[in-house]
Amino acid sequence: MFKRYSHGRCYVIAEVGGNFATLEQAVRLIDEAVACGVDAVKLQTYRADTLSSRQAIFDMENTGVASQFELFRKYEIDADMHRAVFQYAESRGVDWFSTPSHGGDVDLLEACGVGAHKIGSDDAVNLPFLRYVAKTGKPVILSTGMCSLDEVKESVAAMREAGCRQLMLLHAITSYPTHPENVNLAAMQTLMSTFPDLDVGYSDHTLTPVASLCAVAMGARIIERHFTWDKKAEGPDHMLSADPAEMKWLVDAIRSFEVMRGTGVKEPAASESKTRRNNRKSVVLQRALAAGEIIGPDDIAIKRPGYGIAPKFFEQLPGRRVAHDMTQDSVLTWEDLE
Repeated sequence: MFKRYSHGRCYVIAEVGGNFATLEQAVRLIDEAVACGVDAVKLQTYRADTLSSRQAIFDMENTGVASQFELFRKYEIDADMHRAVFQYAESRGVDWFSTPSHGGDVDLLEACGVGAHKIGSDDAVNLPFLRYVAKTGKPVILSTGMCSLDEVKESVAAMREAGCRQLMLLHAITSYPTHPENVNLAAMQTLMSTFPDLDVGYSDHTLTPVASLCAVAMGARIIERHFTWDKKAEGPDHMLSADPAEMKWLVDAIRSFEVMRGTGVKEPAASESKTRRNNRKSVVLQRALAAGEIIGPDDIAIKRPGYGIAPKFFEQLPGRRVAHDMTQDSVLTWEDLE
């Protein structure tokens, strides 16, 4: 479903699609993801014969040169597996949804009762498909890898016209893996400023969690990261996936950041009340003065603590009389003056 999405916190998605072949493996991934504190697990829903022609090839760092059709056929999962995985995710209390690649995939996910749809970057400009997904009325998360800003604008307009009422965008770089010099997180902020009414996040294909955490610090509302139990496991996505230790670190770091981010109001923190009183400075007497004695320029100094007359009034004090006897180093207050 899509129950854990909230505007008050970053939504963390563990992408497990492509990283399992059996229900037992899927259960293990979901259990590990839940232990890490993610909000959702996501699958990839496709059939090789509706996704890729036999002419399409992969030529990426994580796959080498390979037939797309054959690789997709190896990792596609059937309807029964979808239902079993979704049911288990539901039992573990995390959101669950998938990335469809064809109208038939959308129909399958709708029959499963999915709460949202994720559109991969490969379909980001597939306007007929985007309209089909939008008409489900479900929330849609759209990855924008390989897109120009004008293409994103066209896709957003198409989905809105087709009835999409809750649309979220993910900045993404469709390089597997993505290396730091290509991450371009500033483009995520361009999406934020271009679409101020949409939540924007980051789909991370880098080799470490650093980019995801930076994205959250830059305002990402959603983080999607591939997830595995072993980066060295067989399959193209394991190498660029977070393992449990890495995902736990990332989720904990995001939640810590959300606490640290605060309200944005620049004011003394509650924890500063004592140090504000003790560590700020105020005007103190350099020598003892008798009641009625006039304060001279050399009779006062600025020192800690901070509960006396503030330093900004220092120049106003010479020529004033003290109201009672005062000892050296006394903190001067307005009540001490005639």
